[in-house]
Amino acid sequence: MKIVLENLTKKFPSRNKKSPEPVVAVNNFNFEIPDGKLIGLLGPSGCGKSTTLNLICGLQKPTEGKIYFGDDDVTQLPAENRGVGLVFQNYALYPHMTVKQNIMFPLGNLKGKDKLTKAQMEEKAYAIAKLVQIDELMDRKPAELSGGQQQRVAIARALVKMPRVLLLDEPLSNLDARLRLQTREEIKRIQKETGITTIFVTHDQEEAMSISDMIVVMKDGILQQIGKPQQVYDDPVNLFVAKFLGTPPISVFDGRISGGKLYIGDDAVLDVNGCEDEPVYVGIRPEGFILDDNGAFHCNLSGVEVMGRDISIVCSNPACHAPVIRAIVSSDSSVNVSSADVRFALKPHKVLVFSKETEKRIYFETK
Repeated sequence: MKIVLENLTKKFPSRNKKSPEPVVAVNNFNFEIPDGKLIGLLGPSGCGKSTTLNLICGLQKPTEGKIYFGDDDVTQLPAENRGVGLVFQNYALYPHMTVKQNIMFPLGNLKGKDKLTKAQMEEKAYAIAKLVQIDELMDRKPAELSGGQQQRVAIARALVKMPRVLLLDEPLSNLDARLRLQTREEIKRIQKETGITTIFVTHDQEEAMSISDMIVVMKDGILQQIGKPQQVYDDPVNLFVAKFLGTPPISVFDGRISGGKLYIGDDAVLDVNGCEDEPVYVGIRPEGFILDDNGAFHCNLSGVEVMGRDISIVCSNPACHAPVIRAIVSSDSSVNVSSADVRFALKPHKVLVFSKETEKRIYFETK
């Protein structure tokens, strides 16, 4: 099911008597979600991603704009008539019911021609339980399940009616790291097998990038960038997107362009063509550093962290916005830990330049 958001806006009344202006949670959001794709809606807390989800499912009404499921305008359609499955951060399972009863519960509310017999409901419940791999737990109650198992029950309950759209609101936040990894792989598998258009809301960029076909990055209710995860990581349109994606995070420096060269401090780190002379922000991805005794960029060496496959060189530079820079290099690299300094060459495609005035990306060519 294709979903189209057209000029979608949601404003809430201000609770601040000194500032009566309404709070804009979602601001003129335009986006088409392709049929059968898993979309990651990504951004920091308070950016409007959960509000967007609530507007799509009908729990809240937009102040302005339209919502389409396929060719159907569902903007004013009640939530129960939209054919949406919703999974929350807290699993919201009925504690007095068994797993089977929890999964069957939405089916019991079907009326008219859609009404099912008990045998039909049980058949559907067992089929969806097998899909999420909890078919052996059907007689247990939620208190007898692990967090990951409870989350699977919640997903099964949302899927049992085969909704047109599946909405997941921070579904992994209550799980430990190992379960989170396992469950997100399961969500990806289930989505592929069912082909249901799915929107996955999270503030965890690693989660969003690992399972999404496309990611949508939001800030302050405004859409910042849409694209495939790797494309957005490699080619962010502004400084916010560049800083939000990536672990370890991108290192940001005060720099300048002068005479066709990019400077960080006194170091001319790259030749850049087609750019005007101006002060800039320079972002360097952790994998963008090349250990080189003759490299143009020098930093103060703090230490080395061995991570097995890679080495993290921990260093600092007066122009950096953060106190620590982490440069990720191959474990085959040899670092002189007794030295006070370390020098790097830079990979041009891992160096991102942004306007200091607008924070928008400045594109350059290297010689």
